[in-house]
Amino acid sequence: MSGMENLLDAEIDFDALQRKYAEERAKRMANISYDPAPNLTGKFADFDQDPYADPEFSREAVADEVDVLIVGGGLAGLMAGVRLRQQGIRNLRMIDKGSDFGGTWYWNRYPGAACDIESYIYLPLLEEAGCVPTEKYAKAVEIRGHLMALAERYDLYSGALFQTTVNELRWNEAYDRWIVRTDRDDAISARFVIVCSGLLSNPKLPKIPGIETFEGHSFHTSRWDYAYTGGDQNGGMTGLADKTVAIIGTGSTAIQAIPHLGRSAKQLFVFQRTPSSIDPRGNTPTDPEWAKTLGPGWQRERSDNFNSVMSGVREPVDLVQDGWTDILRSVPVPAGSDPTAATAEELQNEQMRRMEYTRRRIAQVVKDPATAEALKPWYAYFCKRPCFSDDYLETFNRPNVSLVYTDGQGVERITPKGVVVNGTEYPVDCLIYATGFDFLSEFTRETGLEAYGRDGVTLSEHWQEGPRTLFAVQTDKFPNFFLMRLAQAGGSFNYTSVAEEQSSYIAHVISRCIERGAAQVEPASAAVDAWVEIVVEKAGPRRALLETCTPSYYNYEGNPERERFAILSDLSGEGPLPYFERLRKARADPDLGGL
Repeated sequence: MSGMENLLDAEIDFDALQRKYAEERAKRMANISYDPAPNLTGKFADFDQDPYADPEFSREAVADEVDVLIVGGGLAGLMAGVRLRQQGIRNLRMIDKGSDFGGTWYWNRYPGAACDIESYIYLPLLEEAGCVPTEKYAKAVEIRGHLMALAERYDLYSGALFQTTVNELRWNEAYDRWIVRTDRDDAISARFVIVCSGLLSNPKLPKIPGIETFEGHSFHTSRWDYAYTGGDQNGGMTGLADKTVAIIGTGSTAIQAIPHLGRSAKQLFVFQRTPSSIDPRGNTPTDPEWAKTLGPGWQRERSDNFNSVMSGVREPVDLVQDGWTDILRSVPVPAGSDPTAATAEELQNEQMRRMEYTRRRIAQVVKDPATAEALKPWYAYFCKRPCFSDDYLETFNRPNVSLVYTDGQGVERITPKGVVVNGTEYPVDCLIYATGFDFLSEFTRETGLEAYGRDGVTLSEHWQEGPRTLFAVQTDKFPNFFLMRLAQAGGSFNYTSVAEEQSSYIAHVISRCIERGAAQVEPASAAVDAWVEIVVEKAGPRRALLETCTPSYYNYEGNPERERFAILSDLSGEGPLPYFERLRKARADPDLGGL
């Protein structure tokens, strides 16, 4: 990365860094609560309302039969719908609680919202749609527009039910159908069901005493209240010009929104438990001449190259060339070592070098030494999702912006008038929660629905100790039932590539079953056991890292009592490339092996 060598001209004491990482983790572990976060009920029920939908919307209840019903109209659900259409399946319905397609990008419209993976590989089906994004890191408006255009192109609006929540899926053994019931009294019979409930759409509140007592205005970033703030996703929030605003959280959402809040609010307090690592973003407009050079298969090639580089493979060419791939592209090749893949020690040392670069750059950009020190991340690079921004750090040089560092303890409590840290109350007019989403949690909590499989067994019961799947997309005792989730999948930082492989596999299995007239399809219990065994067997290196990490959603806030559940609910440790190959091999098997 440009300038990295200049900032790393001094020696790095790796042993001292490891000790510092352990000290910082211990601070946070001493004050961790394992109680679940507050549900969005009671006073917080409005936090899950749809600010973009028609509140007067109503329709007649639907009672019909379809070949496939897809729960969720986000990126995963759309890709499943597209692949099914391409397999010739016409009789399908999609259901989403929003008023349009988009999922994560429907709900998250906070100022500055954009993808942090380059848009040339993040936006799905670009080549098939014949388009190229306008920027290397597209804004949310463009992403949502692209997803809606895909739905239009593949006729997915036909039969879609919006502003509708699925409450229950129940398998009817006598008719080989799923009965799907919703909050609008729909009763739909579906031969196959695909649950694509999304990764970043179910907002989560922090576990802070007194949170329900605040009397000012408050909202979650995924339900941004522009009626209060004014402005739009480009900023210009004139409604905050006379307001003192607090934002809790400094993750990937906050680092995009905070620069806009800093420019708009009279006073902004940023409450931080653990800082994110912040490297330069370097967004640029798409060069139209470069776009003209893209040949057939360009997006798949670029995506595969990204996943390969991010898996530690030393590719001869890095097609993406950004902050994500830089860390692994920079790993040196010692004499006599394998020139194609970096060792675990090489990767660890390079990650520690990167974090030291990040810390030294913070000290260079942020003028106040105490604020700069508080913004420095002290943990391994991939303990939290890395963040990239060209104006987040600079925001703390503004006189109206104050970082309230809690020294790893988090906010002490919330009062009717403000936020308390270390015994000091910070009175505020508006409180914004940038506290993330239910992610890799229990299926029912994450989705808000229950599924009843063979003999009435619930998925909650079946997965009491953690998910049991084949390739993360099917489970035994639940015929004709598919999921698109990250739990037990070979995860990539670019979720689109995971959704691409999962949707292609699911559409293949469903279309083959329809061709053959198969009434039911499900994985054999032995196949599920075998995949779960692989997940557990491959969990070692990732769990070893997470056990040293600062508490976050990656490691269930460091909760040791959830170890077994955490392993089964986590990504597959074998990584994206072997996982993708398994799904491709399964599609090539004419006998649908394992099913």
